[in-house]
Amino acid sequence: MPIVCATNFSDAAHRACDAAAWLSRKAGEPLWLVHVLLTDSVKAFGKSLLEAAEAALADEAKRLEKLGASVQKMLLTGEPATALQDFAKKQGATLVVTAAPSQDTPFLGLGGTVDRLAQALEVPLLVARNVDALEAWGRGERPLKVMVGVDRSLPFAAARDWVKGLRKLGQVEIVGGRVFWAQEEAVRLGVEHPLGFADVTPELRQALEKEAAVLVEPLAEGGKPVRVRLEVGMGRIADHLVALAAEEQVDLLVVGSHHRRALGKLWSVSQHALRLAKMSVVCVPSRAAVHGADVELPQMRTVLVTTDFSELGDRAIAYACSLTPQGGTVHLLHVTSTQQTPEQLSALRKQLEERVPRAAVQGGRKVELEVATGNDVAGVIAQAAERHSVDLICMGTHGRTGMMRAVMGSVAQAVMARCDRPVVMVRNPAT
Repeated sequence: MPIVCATNFSDAAHRACDAAAWLSRKAGEPLWLVHVLLTDSVKAFGKSLLEAAEAALADEAKRLEKLGASVQKMLLTGEPATALQDFAKKQGATLVVTAAPSQDTPFLGLGGTVDRLAQALEVPLLVARNVDALEAWGRGERPLKVMVGVDRSLPFAAARDWVKGLRKLGQVEIVGGRVFWAQEEAVRLGVEHPLGFADVTPELRQALEKEAAVLVEPLAEGGKPVRVRLEVGMGRIADHLVALAAEEQVDLLVVGSHHRRALGKLWSVSQHALRLAKMSVVCVPSRAAVHGADVELPQMRTVLVTTDFSELGDRAIAYACSLTPQGGTVHLLHVTSTQQTPEQLSALRKQLEERVPRAAVQGGRKVELEVATGNDVAGVIAQAAERHSVDLICMGTHGRTGMMRAVMGSVAQAVMARCDRPVVMVRNPAT
């Protein structure tokens, strides 16, 4: 699968082409060198412009071949971002490389070719800056230090997959960057709210550290966990993430992209990171995530199960334990709507303990008991799932439909609406 490198023959573009050549050589893939001429320019200058562009492309291709890359060249006409996207898609490219906008560009390239290209591409985009580190890595002289922006999203999963693929090409040192809004995360996780916007309670930090560790675990190598920097945010997340990357002195910042448009671009992390970072940046769209036959099977290590102490709740506990592998953890939760005295809490925990199947503990599973209070049962369950970073939620449902469901409601349905984690519904057999 080829790499496509766009050039306008500037000094910055030459350096970006160098980076593309080293990546192409490391990956053992062909490199397409592409220049796009504007339609109006071709109409105005005609054959002379086409011949000059062809000659410049040929000279650049020869230079890159001396770096060990297998280079093919293509001269296109049209709007640059659209033409490059169409060409990359036609060639089945795995990566598009381009130079960063000039520092003299108004608003650091906002709305420019690179910005439009990042919104149009369906494959990762590498905006190359200070490529000496990429060249040294390409020659095998040093590891490449990479920061990946961490959150719970499909674009992050795509970025994580891309970094895993990069590691196959050479030694890579990875650090995660997790920027968060403290008040928002406290609500999502169901923990005590910080007093100020920049404050982080110990409970909140612990929950976020646990979640980040789970998210980056697939990037761990040789039993060594990936380090994650947690940073409370005020304003745009991209500004904090770029600052973290600068503090860590990384060579490459990798971020996922939702392909936000219009006003959504105001809070797009990838769009601002591409413009503001001083190091090279790779923007990975969510559609670039590994899929189909190459997808790794998810691991069910932690399961949350809820019970109201009914027969159906007990069945859900048994199913949750059966779905949890040996060495995994079952979080057994009961939600009560009223505040409980210490004695009442102890009694409820005792009831939970009595419902844990002996076979679950004997099988090496860890069962953690929790009694939570709240009138919004579905909300409490969703918060617990986030707080414990569970892989699966298991709960009983009566399967009510029609008027009965409208009158009595469905906690299970409400949980599925509020939480994006997989949910297994357990029902009693029909009688």
